[in-house]
Amino acid sequence: MINGLMGALAKVAEGRVARALLPLAIAAVALSAVHVMSRHVNAADVRTALSAVPAARLALAVAGVVLSYGAIALYDVLAVRRLVPGRVPLQLAAVAGMAGYAVSNLLGMSYLTGTAVRHRIYRGAGLSLGEVLAIVATSWSAFWMAALMLLGGLMLLDPDGMALPLPVGPLAETAVGLALLGVVAGILAWLAHRPRAVTLDGRRQPLPRLGGALALMATGLMDIAGSALVLWAVLPGDATANAAMFVAAFLLATTIGILSHSPGGLGVFEAVMIVALGAAGRPDVVAALVLYRLIFFVLPFAAAATSLGVLSLLRGRRRLSGSGALLARALAPIVPVVAAGIALVSGVMLLLAGSLPVGARQMAALREVLPLALLEVSQLAGSVAGLLLVIVARGLARRMARAWLVAMGLLAAGLVASLAGGPAWPQSLGLIAALIVLGLFRDAFHRRGEGVLLRLDAVWLGTVAALVAAAVWLGFFAYRHVQYRDDLWWQFAWEDDASRFLRGALVLAVIVLAVAFNSLISARGPRQRAEPIPPLVHTLLARCPRADAQIALSGDKSFLLDPGGRAFLAYADTGRTLISWGDPVGDDPGAARDLIWALRELADRTGRRCAFYRVGQAHLPSYLDLGFSVLKMGETARVPLTGFTLEGSHRRDLRQAVNKARREGFAMEIIPPAAQDQAFAAIKAVSDAWLAARGASEKGFSLGACTPDYLCHFDIAVLRHEASGRIVAFTNLMRGADGAELSLDLMRHDAGCPGYGMDALFGFLMLMGRDEGYRWFSLGGAPLAGLENRRLASVWNRIGGFIHDHGERFYRFEGLRAFKQKFNPEWTPEYLVCPGGMTVPRVLIEIGGLISRHGRRYR
Repeated sequence: MINGLMGALAKVAEGRVARALLPLAIAAVALSAVHVMSRHVNAADVRTALSAVPAARLALAVAGVVLSYGAIALYDVLAVRRLVPGRVPLQLAAVAGMAGYAVSNLLGMSYLTGTAVRHRIYRGAGLSLGEVLAIVATSWSAFWMAALMLLGGLMLLDPDGMALPLPVGPLAETAVGLALLGVVAGILAWLAHRPRAVTLDGRRQPLPRLGGALALMATGLMDIAGSALVLWAVLPGDATANAAMFVAAFLLATTIGILSHSPGGLGVFEAVMIVALGAAGRPDVVAALVLYRLIFFVLPFAAAATSLGVLSLLRGRRRLSGSGALLARALAPIVPVVAAGIALVSGVMLLLAGSLPVGARQMAALREVLPLALLEVSQLAGSVAGLLLVIVARGLARRMARAWLVAMGLLAAGLVASLAGGPAWPQSLGLIAALIVLGLFRDAFHRRGEGVLLRLDAVWLGTVAALVAAAVWLGFFAYRHVQYRDDLWWQFAWEDDASRFLRGALVLAVIVLAVAFNSLISARGPRQRAEPIPPLVHTLLARCPRADAQIALSGDKSFLLDPGGRAFLAYADTGRTLISWGDPVGDDPGAARDLIWALRELADRTGRRCAFYRVGQAHLPSYLDLGFSVLKMGETARVPLTGFTLEGSHRRDLRQAVNKARREGFAMEIIPPAAQDQAFAAIKAVSDAWLAARGASEKGFSLGACTPDYLCHFDIAVLRHEASGRIVAFTNLMRGADGAELSLDLMRHDAGCPGYGMDALFGFLMLMGRDEGYRWFSLGGAPLAGLENRRLASVWNRIGGFIHDHGERFYRFEGLRAFKQKFNPEWTPEYLVCPGGMTVPRVLIEIGGLISRHGRRYR
């Protein structure tokens, strides 16, 4: 069944660790390159170069930021006007673009990308994931088209000036430039010929015509010009004398930084620029790169966070109306992302402060008012607070109330350490601003349930390790003139900044290793804490007409109970998603609807997703009210038992199996729970043989297991050879209330069972069900059956339909349906309900892990 397919998907998820380590490895290589190229640079010289940049140049750099972010806002405005006309206010589109890039430009992390930020904003305006992806794709295509055109034009018009960054001859550069311009011209001609469109997320999205494409390219040129102007303004004049070379180097560094996926292109952009400009060993170039990162990356993010804090304050005091109120509501979903960014920036600021020496004048002032011990403690405390802020940022992104409280405490501790160890006024003012803005976001952090702040996934651990490595590298860079000796670890003196740095680096490394170890052993704990089965569950199951609802008794689920005792909902917790097994069980539709929302709200409080697996049509309106996607998972086969008979040509195979079993001395026997102790050893032997023959193990979640604790809830139907008394096959019976349905769960046989044995057992059970007055006999599901594999169907339907039609090599999809079809059943659809987009495969992988009982936590 689909259980095996999703079990395979769960194994694919193991590749996440490798993908998380790749950006860390790239950043490490880039930092190593920067270290080699700056080996003759002194930290004091860099500090002098920073202070020597004229104010007019800084103002010009800020103007470049304004120009670039104006273009970034225009990307989304033009895309929204073209793709979703009239559905999104243009001022909201502008803010969404700027906010998305302000976050992604600074952080560059997969969990805090500009796409995710814009999706949160546009989702409030009613846009689907496909429409948001179309807007993002339009923005990126505008940037790359402009970059290609600009690079091609430079190579064509000034081939001699490009010789340094691209070591090829002028003739080859001219040819490449013509080729690049030809690509751009070809795309524009293709768009001008007739209306074009692409399909994203099952929706047909129109592409811009020639006029729109030209407007977007002009916007891209403005974006590139503004961002390049920031770096040009702060670089020394001799490094930017060749404009063509500088622009080409900037485009190359930006492109490689984007493709590297390292946090904010950290190290990668700097290394490429130093090489392209031939500026190894120049402190003024290093200082310019530091200023560029502060002005272009940190400044817009600080402005965005401050603006969002002001909006939150005004909204809380009900001083907003009209477009201001609309903007505040639209931006509310990105508050946790921005808060996480604030914690990260503050943490990095404290880490860097702990790695750099204190100025001579500052140190002299400290000696007059502070004891040495307080300086030692404050610098170490500041570094530790910075590292913990980086770690806690993940909890802020997940809206954890505990994370907000801890972050506020760490910011306060960092502020005290900053004042005691300096005071470094820019750093202290930054921490005060972070405290104020984060304090204004208090209402956004309402999740008080489960969640461990010091348990990180591989991606976040990689990010923490990269940032700590960068801070430690900066410390070794600053103290490269110090001759390292063993006694440095134990020297405590006012002038021994290097000793304080070494001790702090050791403490940071120990903390990172401890958090990594804690995350590792926590991830190997149980996936969930299933609860004892409450008495109300047994009571409601006894009244439930759906026989398969009794899978709730499998012992691996938790329960939500209606306070009035009218319904329950069984679910499992993977660590990232609360997944309901089937619909709520109960005879009150209102109580069932309340439990659906209760699971959704529980997931929100605990920072998890929510999904409903193998549900029917009865509660689809309630699932749609959640704003989730409804995806068909397959169909269930049910045989009507009213008037059931083995006569007729369509029952020939079943009739022959039953008759042959009788002739050869096989009979069906029902073993009630009270008599199972004597027969369980024989049943277990059949089960073990069946599992061994298939190289399989017991499953969970959507299947029961051959254990006394589970089987004691059911009658067991066995196929026994009357002469020898040997049991050769068995199944446990699930009985719906009031004779509504008879169903099966485990269906197992050993090598002694004849080929017709299971068909015969099914035939005996259907005849028994008819005689006992049952109306339906459920044969279980056929995964991926009934999905429409057509051009205009949804992406999931087309993928599922393709797997069903062509996946016989891996699983007998069509064979299973054909086996059940010979009983002439009626087919009923089953659905998966969950957030749409890329969440679907993630949820399927987690369901596969639950079913296959993988001993890993999906964090």
